Amino acid sequence: GAWGLVACQEFRETPQAGTLRVIDWSAETVGNFTRLPKLKSFAKHIPEAKGLLIFPAVVKGGFVFAAEAGTGVLIARQKGGGWGYPAFYTLGAASVGLQIGFQDTETILVIRNEGALRSVIKNQGKFGADLGITIGFYGAGMEASTTTNLGIDVLAFTNAKVGAFAGASLEGAVLARRRDFNESLYGQGATPEGIVLEGRYRSAQADRLRSVLARY
Repeated sequence: GAWGLVACQEFRETPQAGTLRVIDWSAETVGNFTRLPKLKSFAKHIPEAKGLLIFPAVVKGGFVFAAEAGTGVLIARQKGGGWGYPAFYTLGAASVGLQIGFQDTETILVIRNEGALRSVIKNQGKFGADLGITIGFYGAGMEASTTTNLGIDVLAFTNAKVGAFAGASLEGAVLARRRDFNESLYGQGATPEGIVLEGRYRSAQADRLRSVLARY
């Protein structure tokens, strides 16, 4: 349906158009999650979060590049307490199982400590093992028992709009930087380190997302 068309759209649009779409959808996804009864606990984690990875539409592969699942943003809290500017990432499918698990899924990862945030920014690779972070899951019908563990680095909240979500599949997902999107929004040479950690870049186009997060 429409989401399948959106998936194809990712590969046809220019990076400039793509950055605006992903930022706007990310703001909408945050709003959706705070309203959904099954994800009502999401909002209470925002004030303490060091950062968020927001993927508005992770779609099952099989269109142009079967392994590519979806583009989203990483945004972190600034030292002063407000939110910084987003860097762009792709969440890729590392296995056939992941593509089956992710149908059409909104996903937000709440990064709970500075070490996990730096690991995400400095390392590309599979969630879990490669990044050296632990993940707890929330989603429809799967209140995560692991989230009672205060040592969990990242909480994954998911809303499967079509099909079922297999939480464990996220452990096999590959996180990679979207250099084309980052440079399109901020200029040549813009990196996640420079955008998120060092705060060297700004864009008014991200203000809506930042203001949505500032409410919590």
